[in-house]
Amino acid sequence: MQAKKRYLTLLSAATCLALLLYLGGVQLRAARAPPPAGRHGAAPRPGSEQRPWPRFPDALRSFGEPEGAGGGGGAGRVSPRQRRDGSAGLYRGRRCRMESCFDFGLCQKNGFKVYVYPQQKGEKIAESYQNVLAAIEGSRFYTSDPSQACLFVLSLDTLDRDQLSPQYVHNLRSKVQSLHLWNNGRNHLIFNLYSGTWPDYTEDVGFDIGQAMLAKASISTENFRPNFDVSIPLFSKDHPRTGGEKGFLRFNTIPPLRKYMLVFKGKRYLTGIGSDTRNALYHVHNGEDVVLLTTCKHGKDWQKHKDSRCDKDNTEYEKYDYREMLHNATFCLVPRGRRLGSFRFLEALQAACVPVMLSNGWELPFSEVIDWKQAAVIGDERLLLQIPSTIRSIHQDKILALRQQTQFLWEAYFSSVEKIVLTTLEIIQDRIFKHISRNSLIWNKHPGGLFVLPQYSSYLGDFPYYYANLGLKPLPTFTAVIHAVTPLVSQSQPVLKLLVAVAKSQYCAKIIVLWNCDKPLPAKHRWPATSVPVIVIEGESKVMSSRFLPYDNIGTDAVLSLDEDTVLSTTEVDFAFTVWQSFPERIVGYPARSHFWDNTKERWGYTSKWTNDYSMVLTGAAIYHKYYHYLYTHYLPASLKNMVDQLANCEDILMNFLVSAVTKLPPIKVTQKKQYKETMMGQVVFSSSDSSGYLGDFT
Repeated sequence: MQAKKRYLTLLSAATCLALLLYLGGVQLRAARAPPPAGRHGAAPRPGSEQRPWPRFPDALRSFGEPEGAGGGGGAGRVSPRQRRDGSAGLYRGRRCRMESCFDFGLCQKNGFKVYVYPQQKGEKIAESYQNVLAAIEGSRFYTSDPSQACLFVLSLDTLDRDQLSPQYVHNLRSKVQSLHLWNNGRNHLIFNLYSGTWPDYTEDVGFDIGQAMLAKASISTENFRPNFDVSIPLFSKDHPRTGGEKGFLRFNTIPPLRKYMLVFKGKRYLTGIGSDTRNALYHVHNGEDVVLLTTCKHGKDWQKHKDSRCDKDNTEYEKYDYREMLHNATFCLVPRGRRLGSFRFLEALQAACVPVMLSNGWELPFSEVIDWKQAAVIGDERLLLQIPSTIRSIHQDKILALRQQTQFLWEAYFSSVEKIVLTTLEIIQDRIFKHISRNSLIWNKHPGGLFVLPQYSSYLGDFPYYYANLGLKPLPTFTAVIHAVTPLVSQSQPVLKLLVAVAKSQYCAKIIVLWNCDKPLPAKHRWPATSVPVIVIEGESKVMSSRFLPYDNIGTDAVLSLDEDTVLSTTEVDFAFTVWQSFPERIVGYPARSHFWDNTKERWGYTSKWTNDYSMVLTGAAIYHKYYHYLYTHYLPASLKNMVDQLANCEDILMNFLVSAVTKLPPIKVTQKKQYKETMMGQVVFSSSDSSGYLGDFT
């Protein structure tokens, strides 16, 4: 009886096995069968059967996927789509693009204007977010009238959406929904640095953003909405609001190699997100030119998860100074942390240490406009062991070019909160006005997108920075602009002699006299006859900044800016112009000044005393490109121009600061046959040639 049961069991098992083999064979043959004939009935050629790509298991876990070791335990595996759809706060509008979720009509009438909601009583705002709002309110885009706005920014602090952070703002969902201009987030921009919390660190900001755009740090390519969101860098609370330090590359050292080839110093996560990459760094560390240091000492309970390598790693970690490594390394590893981005990204850029990105799926900051291949090495976490050999194979010329580009990008877009915010706004503005948007060359070449305003021109040849790249030269003529503030009472006044001397220049195309005097315009017969046109313009506001307005009458590339009491010969005018033709991006002129720090008064001052150096060339007798009139008028903050107008002085200091900030170059002083004569004529208030003074709050 038992033998019969065993026989039936074996027979059943054999039958099932045969059935499975048969069904599997049918499916296998179906998979191998050639595809059906195409639309026109043409059969595929022999040997051209379409085979599916092999499917390899992904060695990397998705960034937001719950981790068994540190994720609270027991969390099941879910697909990326399920995670996205389940995150109501961030991805309800994940299909948004400018064309579908942005109202372009708001921008057509008044241009690109940004409105910041008034701060609500009792709401706390962290200093970092205050800096963001201050950068917007101090920019040329800001408007206090919501009816004039094209873009809206919340005054509610959205930077830190980590629920464990003391900066976390509670009940943000209801607060945002109560805003009468919210309109489901349409035409709104939300700034965010941190989102999600331990152990998942999801990218959910904790409230429904609707159709709002995100300017977000550490955002993944999976969740980034192209042509809608803006990826921004992760910056610390100590990041300067304005200005910022310059990059550390002081000299173009050849060869460009430093003491260390590759460095990293940071936390090693024993469990949870970010642990895989950093735990593997010790395989690459050699303690010589590749120094990759990690420590387990972080968090209150790190010793509970301590592994066999912690003590050794911690000891090695303490031997090295981070800043010394940073300043003496050619490449800096930037691996993912708990989030995709880290502070080391900006630290490496500033230090001229070429970033080696090791954070798969991170949408790099401002990737829409910045070509990061010119400044960084983009690595793959799965190929960590190949990184040393890869960077050793990079030629020294390429390394120097990479380091130079890190410095340009740092100073152009990342050195302050203000530059990060302005870059974000400029990117959005380019999307709205595509017909005048900046191209990749402008964004990735000095002086960068912030200083090349497409409203001025869409042709690169109209800017002084690109003549050499385009093989062009500026027009061989100039327009003189003479600033007049004194009544014309005598035919022997210096302004008339100056006008005649300038008109005789072979390069002079036109003379504009800006009449900023309180007395009425003189009759035409009072002006001397000249071979070039003389146009007298009466200043409407009669303020100092009016001398730098972008007048339509200026048809040449060069502007010769003159005070009415300047004494120059025709030969000296010609000489200055020929020098300027070789340096069209700089200020070239005669009267020089030097600024200095006055320890007794603890403020900046400037002097006309003869010294071995100078830092400014006054615009009382100087030549520069007419584009700087446009920048002065439309780019500079109104507060600076108002200060100049109230002082009725120092406009030449402000213009020098502007040009040097753009070009990163000093002005050029030329010398005369005779000493430059400054006849003040008692008009100290209006003169830009005041022999000494103080810079006050300009710096």
